[in-house]
Amino acid sequence: MTQKKTIAVFGAGSGLGASVARRFGREGYHVALVARRKSVLEEHVAELAKDGISATAFAADLTDTGAIPELVASIEATLGGIDVAVYAPLPPGFGFVPAAQLDADKLKDLTPLYLLGPVEVANRVLPGMLARGDGAIVIVGGSTAVKPMPGLSGVGPVMAAARNYILTLNGEVADKGVYAGGVSIGSFIGNSTGMRSAKEAGIPIDPAMVIQPDRIADEIWTSVTRRERAEVMLP
Repeated sequence: MTQKKTIAVFGAGSGLGASVARRFGREGYHVALVARRKSVLEEHVAELAKDGISATAFAADLTDTGAIPELVASIEATLGGIDVAVYAPLPPGFGFVPAAQLDADKLKDLTPLYLLGPVEVANRVLPGMLARGDGAIVIVGGSTAVKPMPGLSGVGPVMAAARNYILTLNGEVADKGVYAGGVSIGSFIGNSTGMRSAKEAGIPIDPAMVIQPDRIADEIWTSVTRRERAEVMLP
């Protein structure tokens, strides 16, 4: 009997995280959901169960990079090796700031979640993937990491560093059976915390600037299974 594969979604919210969980869950993956609030994660687990998808909640603060090794070890001890790791925490606010107002302290605040976190997650899941000769690591970020825009610095430089890392990693491990890739999003994600926060703040949202999370999840599935490109930009 073939052992069930596991996907770990780091930053599992109601938008993209939920869609990724459903997309891979439909393909038979067991889903590890990682986010800060255990109660919210348990609600996601219950919703996925209604669709016949097996999921387990792991409450963790991804800005606490020192706790990531124990987190990954806990997931692997509970569910077995992590076959796919998707790192996609997108909290409210995102951390945009004009470049002229950017300073070291602001960068320090953004670095744990958007750079140190994904690097540490990848570092911890990679040995098992290399040993098995198969696996995939995907980092989801914003399009300003690829195409800088005036007024939208801050998170952009940090995500650009994470993008550099994951693409470099792919060049090193692709011939060893491991895929490492990035997805850069240039729109609001439907049903996400960021989109709800923008609406609550009275920020007008052009429907043309909204991308549905199921579409992103489909792109991640395609990237992981076909491995034809290390980077996807949406929309």
